[in-house]
Amino acid sequence: MFSKLYKHRYGPVLLIAVMVCSISFITRCILMVKSWPSLELNPLSFIGIFLIGLFYDLVVSSFFAIPVALYCWLMKDSIYRKKWHRIPLFILFFLLSFILLLNAGSEITFWDEFSVRYNFIAVDYLIYTTEVLENIWESYNIPLIGAGVVLAAVALVFIARKALMASQQVSMRFADRSKFFMLFLLFPLAGYFLVNNHFKNISNNNYVNELGGNGIYEFGTAYWNNEIDYNRFYATRNDTTNIAMLKSMLQEPGATFTNNPLSVQRVIKNDSPEHRWNIVLISVESLSGDYLAHFGNKEHITPYLDSLIPHSLFFENFYASGTRTVRGLEALSLAIPPTPGQSIVRRPDNADMFSMGNVLLSKGYDVNYIYGGNAFFDNMGKFFGANGYKVLDKRDIPESMIHHTTAWGIDDEGAFEFTLQQCDKSFAAGKLFFNHIMTVSNHRPYTYPDGRIDIPSAAQSIAGGVKYTDYAIHHFLTAASSKPWFNNTIFVIVADHCSKSAGKTDLPVNRYHIPCFIYAPALIAPKAETRLTSQIDLAPTVLGMLNLNYTSRFLGYDIFRTPAGMERAFISTYQDMGYVKDGKLVILSPQRKIQTFAINFTTGLNTPIPADSALVHQAIAWYQGANFLYKNEGYKMVK
Repeated sequence: MFSKLYKHRYGPVLLIAVMVCSISFITRCILMVKSWPSLELNPLSFIGIFLIGLFYDLVVSSFFAIPVALYCWLMKDSIYRKKWHRIPLFILFFLLSFILLLNAGSEITFWDEFSVRYNFIAVDYLIYTTEVLENIWESYNIPLIGAGVVLAAVALVFIARKALMASQQVSMRFADRSKFFMLFLLFPLAGYFLVNNHFKNISNNNYVNELGGNGIYEFGTAYWNNEIDYNRFYATRNDTTNIAMLKSMLQEPGATFTNNPLSVQRVIKNDSPEHRWNIVLISVESLSGDYLAHFGNKEHITPYLDSLIPHSLFFENFYASGTRTVRGLEALSLAIPPTPGQSIVRRPDNADMFSMGNVLLSKGYDVNYIYGGNAFFDNMGKFFGANGYKVLDKRDIPESMIHHTTAWGIDDEGAFEFTLQQCDKSFAAGKLFFNHIMTVSNHRPYTYPDGRIDIPSAAQSIAGGVKYTDYAIHHFLTAASSKPWFNNTIFVIVADHCSKSAGKTDLPVNRYHIPCFIYAPALIAPKAETRLTSQIDLAPTVLGMLNLNYTSRFLGYDIFRTPAGMERAFISTYQDMGYVKDGKLVILSPQRKIQTFAINFTTGLNTPIPADSALVHQAIAWYQGANFLYKNEGYKMVK
């Protein structure tokens, strides 16, 4: 009976579908068990997960079967039916089985770290193979895992051998094979043109929706939707109306806008003299707010940062724009809301942007972007180098300063020691400096120099990575405090994004809550700032503290010159654009979808509420306006 089912020239195509669906079903079950505490299941959603999951699995099967169908179509009968021809068939299915099994293991690992199917992060991992492959080698026992996958693939081929041999028993002329092949092609074509990854969204629980998807399909979606046309896929309004609304929301004391109805360009003029202060901006890899004891953490992994809070201007309600480092760097350097698809940092047309670096460069500062890894990663080097920064990465850091290396770069201590050297160099030359440092140690495999903290590097734990970075910042600021330029320098410490972004609901706001410190004991009075603040507000706020006079195109607020009640934050994935204001969340999604929620800042749960038209119009103004300005050179440097 088993062999009769596959007794057809295209039997291997059916076999591929069975293999893909079976492995995907097992993977889905494993992911369901792993996320069980966060699932909100009812009989309909439970059935929906597996029915919709089967639909996506069949779509992926049609893509995966293309090389098999081509083989069955083109191979001559006189060769295909030979006994020895089992060997190339077995080899082909071994390779496909190996890929499917390896993908299943990778999906489970990806889910463990991000609680979602593949997304832009997975696409980025494929592009930056050097860092990723080295990181995987450092984090896992690859020889053992590889051997296990090979054995499992061999076992699958052994199980499928009779089905493969059955397909050799039937003769089929080329004309008949061609008809079957053309019929088969209808399935992958329909899957490509008629299916999208929104069909799985049947629940308000994000885990339910993710389980209904298929990782391979989600990977393809993320890859092809690198940049999403806002005007084509999202709710829109008139561009002039949007810009007029942005101007009214960006109005602050001392700001004078131009008469151009399609520009937010304005002159920032202060009554008091400019402060000639240095700036050191530390963007910390994956530093979630809930790592701090101040926000309830019990592991004591940020002892120094927690101790710094009473001595800093500390932002209690500060929110990251996205879930990736490039989103954080985009927000911190450009002060622009996220645009759908990939970060501007990763896009080709991103030179001469209106950046914090370019503003300070025009004021005579030495402007450096310092990264302990290879700045090729995430296009950081090209982006910062084209926007006012001198890029310095691990290739510029002397061996004598390096204590430890991973696939992602050198230890944070070494990068900070190198930063001190750059500060000294600028000071000795009589120059003000702006040094932006991006840390790397809080990243898998979470290893660091031994003997620094009480969590051994060999533990390879997130807690260790966080605590080591805390130690390195302490070491850096302690060394800086003895420098002659210390009392004239403000130190900004902020996360690029949280360590995890997934939750039970779309855009759980608690997964975007990050700490932000401005520490300058001789210059800035300590204070707990409780107003809602977005990551894009940091650059104009810091420049406002310096009383800088400049022509601005930023879309961020100087939070201390913004009227009460105007506070808002932006949170996003690569498709969903969230606007947080007045305890509500508006989500703009493809297919011009608009949702409004009441949000719980502690749990991240979103409760659907009727649309607030004023809030929806504001959300569209910010996001469509940001896209318009970027696309029409309204966010280039002022000439």
